[in-house]
Amino acid sequence: MSQSVIITGGQGSLAQCIANHLASVEPTWTVLCPSRTELDVSCETSIRDFWQRHSCDLLIAAAGEIADSILWKTTEREWDRVMDSNLRGAAFAAKAASKAMLRQRCGHVVFISSYSACHPPLGQVAYASAKAALFGLTKSLAREWGPANIRVNAVLPGFLENRMTARVSDERKSEVLHQHCLSRFNTPEIVAAFLHTLHVQLPHTSGQVFNLDSRILCD
Repeated sequence: MSQSVIITGGQGSLAQCIANHLASVEPTWTVLCPSRTELDVSCETSIRDFWQRHSCDLLIAAAGEIADSILWKTTEREWDRVMDSNLRGAAFAAKAASKAMLRQRCGHVVFISSYSACHPPLGQVAYASAKAALFGLTKSLAREWGPANIRVNAVLPGFLENRMTARVSDERKSEVLHQHCLSRFNTPEIVAAFLHTLHVQLPHTSGQVFNLDSRILCD
């Protein structure tokens, strides 16, 4: 059955990989991966204008921003920017997408969170806080929208070797790799394939948080 998909954070390599994968395995689907100039989730007007022109059966909220710093050195502007892109933008994009979903009594929202939400490294206070808040948003909206047959889930892709992590030192990558039980990183292609499976093959799954690499969430 034809589906319409919107992936926020379209300039990111993960979002682009997801879009390419969904388009290849589901050629009848309409997959939109708007750039920030087309959809800026930190701007209420941009969100409103975009969803006046588009609707979707599946929203993948992948937009995000990192401003690594300890709290003592984090400015209010930096804090707000990280919260706007990672948390507020995800929430209000979901709110806008839900209008059509509620009318048709069907839909799926997936928030892209991070392992840092559970085990933040030193200096990611704003990012880790925003990504952790997505857990509460996921579970709350799953309960709120469940009676309308709208699913809400969160996915932790794991450490991916892409543009976002290109600046990470080899020493830090080695430390992260050591935390993986399987001693290997996840890939964007596997994340994309999982999202397709979650949407198509797991229609009764909602309110869940999925960690996709081999780092253990709970010590």
